[in-house]
Amino acid sequence: MAILLALVSMCSTFIGGLVADRIGERKRLVLGLAAGVMLGVVAFDLLPEALEADPRSALGVPVPLLAAVVGFFTVHILERTVALHTGHEDEFGAHHHDFASVGLVAASGLVFHSFLDGFSIGISFQVGAAAGAAVAIAVISHDFADGFNTFTLTTLYGNARRRGLAMLSADAIAPVIGAIVGTFVQVPTTFVGMYLGYFAGFLLYLATADILPEAHAGKPSTAPLFFTLLGLGFMLLVAAASH
Repeated sequence: MAILLALVSMCSTFIGGLVADRIGERKRLVLGLAAGVMLGVVAFDLLPEALEADPRSALGVPVPLLAAVVGFFTVHILERTVALHTGHEDEFGAHHHDFASVGLVAASGLVFHSFLDGFSIGISFQVGAAAGAAVAIAVISHDFADGFNTFTLTTLYGNARRRGLAMLSADAIAPVIGAIVGTFVQVPTTFVGMYLGYFAGFLLYLATADILPEAHAGKPSTAPLFFTLLGLGFMLLVAAASH
C-alpha cells in the first residue's frame, strides 16, 4: 500500500512540474490548499502518533517534540546553506541568473526531500494504516508543490528545459524509492515515533515558511486563505474518522 500511494505521489509531482508555466494565479489556490493539508497532518495525525509511539522525555520535553524542532531547523539550515528557498524572486523586479549549478543544487535538495517523503510513508504504515494514509495524503498534496518548485528552480537559474524535466523526473521517482526502503526496513517503534516527530517539524517549516508565503505572494486575496482553511478542515475530518 505504501508503494502504491508513493506512485500516486510520483504522479502528483509530475503534474506539479508540468503545469509550472501554465496555471498562473490559480497556483496560489492549490498551494494554499496544500499548506492547509500539511498543517492538519502535523497537528491532527503526525504529532499525536509520534507521542503515542515514543513516550520518552528528555530535559522534561517529549522526545518527538524535540525531534520536531530539529526537523524544522534542518530545512531552515539547508535553505540558508544551499539556497533551497525560492524567495519569491519574481516579486523583486527583472533580473537574470547565470549560476546553473545553484539551480541544480537546490533541485537536488528537493529530490532528497522527496525521498524522505516516501520513506515517511513506508515507516508510517509500520505504525498503522491510519497514520500511513494520513502521511500519504500530506505527501501527495505537497508533492505537487515540490514538482512545481523543482522545475521552476532548475530553469530559473539558467538551466535548459531538458535539464528541468530531468530533475523533475528524479524528484518524482524519489518518493517511490523512499517508500520501498521504508516498507522493507523494519525500525523500532520508538524510532518511528521520533522520526514522525522530525518529519512533523519538516512539514511545518515547508508549510509555514515556503508554501504559505508563496500562496499569498502577489495581489492580495482571501481565496488562498480560504483554501488553506479548507485543507485544514479536511484533515480534521480525516483524523476524526480514523479515530
